[in-house]
Amino acid sequence: MKHYGLIGYPLSHSFSKKYFTEKFEKENITDAVYELYPFENIKDLQDLLDLHPHICGLNVTVPHKIEVLKYLDWIEHDAKNAGAVNCIRISAESPVEAAFSGELGIKDHDFRLEGFNTDIYGFEMSLKPLLKDSHDHALVLGDGGAAKAVKCVLENLGIKYKVVTRKPLGDNLLFKDIKPHHIKLHTLIINTTPLGTSPNVNECPPIPYEAITEDHLLYDLVYNPEKTLFLKKGEEQGAAIKNGYEMLILQAEKSWEIWTDKHIHP
Repeated sequence: MKHYGLIGYPLSHSFSKKYFTEKFEKENITDAVYELYPFENIKDLQDLLDLHPHICGLNVTVPHKIEVLKYLDWIEHDAKNAGAVNCIRISAESPVEAAFSGELGIKDHDFRLEGFNTDIYGFEMSLKPLLKDSHDHALVLGDGGAAKAVKCVLENLGIKYKVVTRKPLGDNLLFKDIKPHHIKLHTLIINTTPLGTSPNVNECPPIPYEAITEDHLLYDLVYNPEKTLFLKKGEEQGAAIKNGYEMLILQAEKSWEIWTDKHIHP
């Protein structure tokens, strides 16, 4: 039996286990199971792999998308550029020199941990059909692990962007400083924060929604609820809207392809 799973914390509202369990049943995949492995400290990855030697692949969610990098033997180009990994393939090949730390994070292992970022693929494939020529400047709300994939895609597509955060960080804009002219210039607005996620459906990023127009596209990485308050406020102003559900499906399927397609080589 091949084992796959999700690491992160907390995982009580995880999409992945339900999705992959249903996928295995629907596609008659009888030699695979998908489990949740919740832990707060990334150092527990060592114990997980020791206790479950049959794990072939892992998805990675908060808070481990960045810290997991130092435990990997190899990191795919886009994931390295983004500085975040959400998919790990466990290869039977011998480990190589660690990609970042210079020494292996997982001790005494005879397999190779290979890192990918399928959020990049999922976001890009779900965003591109919606883009218009006018969507040439973006605001990225939040700067966590998910935002790293978003920024990578925007750079690949040649879309200029500014990151918006609560606290000062580099040349980021602060939420408290966002004015209508920022909204007018940036016709693509992407929420990468958890604000508005069920059950906190009355929350939304604090931006001047009254400045949004029908020329705007609002994309929310949140998928539950289907239409967050952020999206509702944009829709009320005539903007096009998109939630993160399709991105989630696309990144999950890309993970499965990486785990099972032997033609994807480091």
